[in-house]
Amino acid sequence: MTQDTATERSAAVSCTRLAYSFGETTAVDGLDLSVGEGEVFGLLGPNGAGKTTAIRCITTLLPVPAGMVHVFGHDTAKEQMSVRRMLGYVPQQLSADSGLTGRENVALFARVFDVPRRERAARVAQALRAVDLTDAADRLANTYSGGMVRRLELAQALVSAPRLLILDEPTIGLDPIARTSVWEHINAVREATGMTVLVTTHYMDEADQYCDRVGLMHRGRIRALGTPVQLREGLGERRRADGAPATDPLPTLEDVFRDMAGSELEDQSGGFRDVRSTRRTANRVG
Repeated sequence: MTQDTATERSAAVSCTRLAYSFGETTAVDGLDLSVGEGEVFGLLGPNGAGKTTAIRCITTLLPVPAGMVHVFGHDTAKEQMSVRRMLGYVPQQLSADSGLTGRENVALFARVFDVPRRERAARVAQALRAVDLTDAADRLANTYSGGMVRRLELAQALVSAPRLLILDEPTIGLDPIARTSVWEHINAVREATGMTVLVTTHYMDEADQYCDRVGLMHRGRIRALGTPVQLREGLGERRRADGAPATDPLPTLEDVFRDMAGSELEDQSGGFRDVRSTRRTANRVG
């Protein structure tokens, strides 16, 4: 067995030279990425860096035209159903039906993910309890706040008891209290089950606080990889080597982000800080 093969089998997610293009536009450009089993991994980067495209390849929503992607050792190109059975996925777009109750929304996902009929009611109740929505379970989703909607979407993803939970911008548009609540519930489930979490976010404070490791993605590739502290300390060391005073405060993860992506952050439509405009769905039912 080669070292690369061993890595693919031991990692929760392994991408090797993954590439994906939309016409002449390259979204993912030879991506190499490994997410360890049981960790919370943050995939960060400016708009257009290729994060969502990579995630759609990992979740089998897009084919893998070049390179390889494995999820717990299963090839996403050849074993799509096996991969899907191990995943929970919360996309950027609204996935809750405002015309159904919270319980009905989660029950629908239980059927879609082929949870055995005899287990569905208990699994639905368990997922709702995990995100603290038991009391609101029989209310229509259109009466929920934005934070409650995101927790409902999390319950939908958890009902199949996934080994890997993938969250694409899970807290965009939410206020700080709602953001904290969503992360508290994610961490509670992770601690109880050992679930692996792969998350994209534009909130650097979230990545710094909640992620075990982060990968900074730019132009379709990982440009920096490590724990938040390692990346912050690394930038601090480079700045001191360039003459910055030793008394300067440790850079933030946002500083690392800006150092990696440079001035292109300011050139993007809407800019780095204007990500709320890309997702207003939480407020549609809030």
